[in-house]
Amino acid sequence: QVQLVESGGGLVQPGGSLRLSCAASGFTFSYYVMSWYRQAPGKERESVATMSTTGRTINYADSVKGRFTISRDNAKNTVALQMNNLKPEDTAIYYCNARAFQNTYWGQGTQVTVSS
Repeated sequence: QVQLVESGGGLVQPGGSLRLSCAASGFTFSYYVMSWYRQAPGKERESVATMSTTGRTINYADSVKGRFTISRDNAKNTVALQMNNLKPEDTAIYYCNARAFQNTYWGQGTQVTVSS
């Protein structure tokens, strides 16, 4: 069955870094646009970063440009989000998302908390 499993979340101080990973299975990963979303308490889920199937096209939310980097490995069916210079406002549950054709898949989410 389709699975997206995130890992790498945790508690980090402001200015610190975290690397999130998402392992995909159950579908043809290389056909899917991969994204990271996040949802903070009391807020709507928002797109953080998106990468095309080949990796040539990348989009970031303005709030994370220059700090976050999305990457994917189509041979290993993984997508990652490197997060640097983290801020308290980055605190949220981060979700991995796969989208193609009429299919959309979500992971269960991983908590990222930025606090001193």
